[in-house]
Amino acid sequence: MNIHFIAIGGSAMHNLAIALHNKGQNVTGSDDAIHEPSKSRLAAKNLLPKSFGWFPNKITNKIDAVILGMHAKPDNTELLRAQELDLKIYSYPEFLYAQSKDKIRVVIGGSHGKTTITAMILHVLHYHKKEVDYMVGAQLTGFDTMVHLTQDNKYMLLEGDEYLSSPIDRRPKFHLYKPHIALISGVAWDHINVFPTFDNYLEQFKIFVDSILPNGTIIYNNEDENVKNIVAESTNDLYKIPYQTPKHFIDKGITYLKTPQGDVALAVFGNHNLQNLAGAKCICAQMGLDETAFYKAIAHFKGADKRLQKIAENDSTAIFKDFAHAPSKVIATTNAVKTQYKERRLLACLELHTYSSLNPIFLKQYQHALDAADEAVVFYAPKALAIKQLASISISEIKEAFNRTDLKVFTDPKAFSAYLFEQNLKNTALLLMSSGNYGGLDFKRLCKLV
Repeated sequence: MNIHFIAIGGSAMHNLAIALHNKGQNVTGSDDAIHEPSKSRLAAKNLLPKSFGWFPNKITNKIDAVILGMHAKPDNTELLRAQELDLKIYSYPEFLYAQSKDKIRVVIGGSHGKTTITAMILHVLHYHKKEVDYMVGAQLTGFDTMVHLTQDNKYMLLEGDEYLSSPIDRRPKFHLYKPHIALISGVAWDHINVFPTFDNYLEQFKIFVDSILPNGTIIYNNEDENVKNIVAESTNDLYKIPYQTPKHFIDKGITYLKTPQGDVALAVFGNHNLQNLAGAKCICAQMGLDETAFYKAIAHFKGADKRLQKIAENDSTAIFKDFAHAPSKVIATTNAVKTQYKERRLLACLELHTYSSLNPIFLKQYQHALDAADEAVVFYAPKALAIKQLASISISEIKEAFNRTDLKVFTDPKAFSAYLFEQNLKNTALLLMSSGNYGGLDFKRLCKLV
């Protein structure tokens, strides 16, 4: 097939492009900007566009399928040309469904934890040499690409994002997968620019549960009231399997699971990760792996990229990078690090970078989100507000929203960087939470301080 990607540089899109190239398809693509690591990874497969921009002359009748990324706009010239030629246009999730319609689809959904749960399942299956097709939203050690498609594998494991499918398909991605087996990790309001009220956001998860095929299975976090209510109220004909935080203890900075096979030392920590692990175990059981096999593999799981990722450590200091940006994620991550390092100062730094986090209305959701930190810092770039065409936010509004009078707030990347490099990190856990990069923070230089 001849497959063309409009917005090939996205984190998900470039992985799919590489997967299809590896499968032997003829892949082309365009984008107006491509950043690392997508740029190098596409170049290594000779898939990087020769020039950045949109080129409608690339769109011809010889193209069998166009895959449209969210980064493109509805008036994109390549998209308009594809519509004019009446080519088959897929959103990212539509194409994945088409590739897996004859497989057993396993979809992991939730406002938080879905990437880690998907990564845990994939790690366990990979450890036991069980082959499945998959799509996961973060890079994992030992995997060339985070999308894998075959003709013969029985299962397709999919991270189920609730964000929109494409510029011309406003349905959440996870509504399109029609799973046989599904999981919901938790529901906490996010994406205010798309779902303006919490009820509207909740409705998307209700639709997801109703999209599970009849006689399918829903696995759900029994400690999340929103999830419990959604599953209880569903009239879909489903097998319902709850999970909760497993029994565990912490000794000398290591979390141990208490299991029938004995205590299992983990490389990850935090109640949210323990809940993620419990959900992953339920999914693996549905896919044919017993408890013993699961525990043997999960002990070696070190986490997904930017999910409580330890980037530097010595005897008295640990530095973590985390993707947390929504309030529920910030609370869970901050509490996890403080619980794991009770005897150390916790310096927690959060970048407000997304549409929701920079929205004055949504900002109130962050009340007490950083309370577990001994010292708390918030960074945001006023130019990010301008790019997103959002109203300006004052430092006093930030402090009021977090309800923390000693909160330090930075808007200048150089000032924030200078503050960090002036810190004495002895007996400290430094937590850096962002879906951005703090305006260009030199993480490698920071790690050299440890």
